[in-house]
Amino acid sequence: MNLGQWIGLIAILLSLYILWQLKEVLLLIFAAIVLATTLNRLARRFQRSGMRRGFAVALSVGIFIAGIIGFFWLIVPPFAVQFQQLTYQVPRGIERFNTWLFHLRSALPREITPYIPDINSLSQQAQPFINRAVGTSFAVVSGSLEAVLKILLVLVLTGMFLAEPQAYRKLFIRLFPSFYRRRVDGILDRCEVSLEGWVTGAFIAMSVVGLMSVIGLSILRVPAALALGVLAGFLNLIPNLGPTLSVIPAMAIALLDAPWKSLAVLGLYFFIQQAESNFITPVVMAHQVSLLPAITLIAQLFFAYLFGFLGLFLALPLTVVAKIWLEEVFVKDVLDKWNGKSKRETEFVIVSDKLNEETAKATDDLVVKKITNNEEQSGIDDD
Repeated sequence: MNLGQWIGLIAILLSLYILWQLKEVLLLIFAAIVLATTLNRLARRFQRSGMRRGFAVALSVGIFIAGIIGFFWLIVPPFAVQFQQLTYQVPRGIERFNTWLFHLRSALPREITPYIPDINSLSQQAQPFINRAVGTSFAVVSGSLEAVLKILLVLVLTGMFLAEPQAYRKLFIRLFPSFYRRRVDGILDRCEVSLEGWVTGAFIAMSVVGLMSVIGLSILRVPAALALGVLAGFLNLIPNLGPTLSVIPAMAIALLDAPWKSLAVLGLYFFIQQAESNFITPVVMAHQVSLLPAITLIAQLFFAYLFGFLGLFLALPLTVVAKIWLEEVFVKDVLDKWNGKSKRETEFVIVSDKLNEETAKATDDLVVKKITNNEEQSGIDDD
């Protein structure tokens, strides 16, 4: 390798290292692009009905904001009521437990009494776990503040992308050579359609899971069934981890009502999760974006390992976009054309061999004919 090639290789490695260090920022930008693309597609549907661009964008953003407000309006008040009940019933439960321990200590022989703990000894033993939980709570709070800032960044970027989508699109297309820009524009169109299909599929799966949760919790007469069902549907956007997180508040609220309901809720959510992971999501995603179930699971594991929770959350849209670029650029523009060229070369070689054979045969026939004519001529001369 000469000096120029070494410089190019070093520049590529440095670029990859910088991109890896900026991976979280790039994922947030990608999340903003997905959200802006979805809202832009919705605005275009409104424009087809004769609505002006400004009103269509405002209506799309209004629907999105109304959905967020409606979600928190359905979730927060019932959970606040249940939390108040929890703060009231936990001290009563501790008091009942202390009374039960007192009666147990009085009923047992004195030799065994020292081995029966009381509330004070239990609280001392639990103090390290309490301190660890408090530290974890502070970490969760700080992480929540960081998450809020990231969400605000995504929303601001979404608004900027949505204001002038064509300008940012043209800027991205200009990063490619001039002969390939029209091709990139077509690939971006397909990415938009596929992302819209993913959003539609995710909304269908989320609605089905939420509806099944509401119906099941209502049959079990669990308090705040509607809020818990909406939360289960929303957390279904997080693959694999979301259904596990949604069962925790449902079991806690059911435990406050009756202990057996907590186990019943666990069985209900296990059934819903199995139906969602084995039937609902694979069928919906295969129909909307043509993703095989195994590819979906492998992509979730891959992006979760590389990028953490944010990668797990964006695993499916990342897979959809990566699938399209691989199909269009690597398969169609590289492999297919290379195969076609090889086929043409093979056909040319076959035709050339046939022509050579025919030429050789014709030459042999000509030589034989010439020899025959010479022999006949020699016979005439002898006569």
